[in-house]
Amino acid sequence: MDKEQIKKELIQHIIEYLNLSDYTTEDITDDMPLFGDSGLELDSIDSLELTVMLEREFGVKITNPTEGRKILVDVNSMADFIIANKEKADK
Repeated sequence: MDKEQIKKELIQHIIEYLNLSDYTTEDITDDMPLFGDSGLELDSIDSLELTVMLEREFGVKITNPTEGRKILVDVNSMADFIIANKEKADK
């Protein structure tokens, strides 16, 4: 699976898991901030949902909360994390 495909799936799963019914896949860009005053404005409960989603849908686990803050920045950073950790798991 290439990075573009992963990003498309991530956006679909984010909308589904977080019940973001006001958003479509076209509304969420790869570099849109997930947290903070701009972008999706997600909260700490949402970050837990995203962590669960990454494990269920992509088989990758965030074990360190500090690391999680760097991963759950935007769709690009999440896709990079999935690719890096999939490669480790495949070896």
